[in-house]
Amino acid sequence: MRALVSLIGAALVMITLRDLFHTLWHPTRHGGLSRLVMTALWRTARRLRTPGRVVGLVGPLAMVTVVGMWAFTVVLGWAVVYWPHMPGSFTFSPGSEAAREPALLDSVYLSLVTVATLGLGDIAPAESWLRLVSPLEALVGFVLLTATVSWVLEIYPALTRRRVLAVRLALLRDADPPTRQLDCTAGAMLLESLATEVARVRIDFTQYAEAYYFHDGEDHSSLAATVGYATVLAQRGRAARRLEVRLAGSLLAGALTDLAAVLDQRFLHTGGPSTAVFAAYAADHGRDGASPSAGVSSR
Repeated sequence: MRALVSLIGAALVMITLRDLFHTLWHPTRHGGLSRLVMTALWRTARRLRTPGRVVGLVGPLAMVTVVGMWAFTVVLGWAVVYWPHMPGSFTFSPGSEAAREPALLDSVYLSLVTVATLGLGDIAPAESWLRLVSPLEALVGFVLLTATVSWVLEIYPALTRRRVLAVRLALLRDADPPTRQLDCTAGAMLLESLATEVARVRIDFTQYAEAYYFHDGEDHSSLAATVGYATVLAQRGRAARRLEVRLAGSLLAGALTDLAAVLDQRFLHTGGPSTAVFAAYAADHGRDGASPSAGVSSR
């Protein structure tokens, strides 16, 4: 029975480590529990129709919640591993009151101290296998800390790339260049550079799916509000006379199709064309009035 309880604790730790690996390091970044937590917080905020400032906290709050969930389950899992063997398989420092506490409380305390790598030493494992397991928990605690820091450092550059593209599209939407202005070498370079930036954002949504749950705030920095205009530019580029401009327009259209496919597959599930996906993306981020041709005249 004691071995079975310890195995349950070990299984809880392994489930947590698997979720951490799939969220941060797996190529497809398909976290299970972490994705459910983030999706639930986002949908709750959208259903409650919270103000923009509150929605803007969903992304950071979701990351904090996921990290807290990982830490809690790791501590709990190792406490369950220790629990059946407490206090007989552990030694206590002279004069310590820990041996008089309930076994579960001592197990949670030891797990917290170990995962935080404090090493107070008032409770120490006596059996050989426990002496091997305890340092592993300290190693997992160190991995959890470094993984959290690297996660934060990775997500914000991805958000910056997305917002830069949004601002650039907003500026182009204000200028609203017609097909004749795009029908030149500079126009081809512009469309090609936009295609590259769209492809980068598409990869960011693949590798950092949690970036979707960060609200971009103002319209001019919101990709949800401006990505539709990129389809307008792609159409104008494909209607140009110069071959290089038509090629650049096709590249931009293809990049937008890939981006829409990722958004639809991972987040929106509309099953519709790119225009429908971008409209759903705008609505999900509070940009219900945004459309590909919002504020754009036909040229």
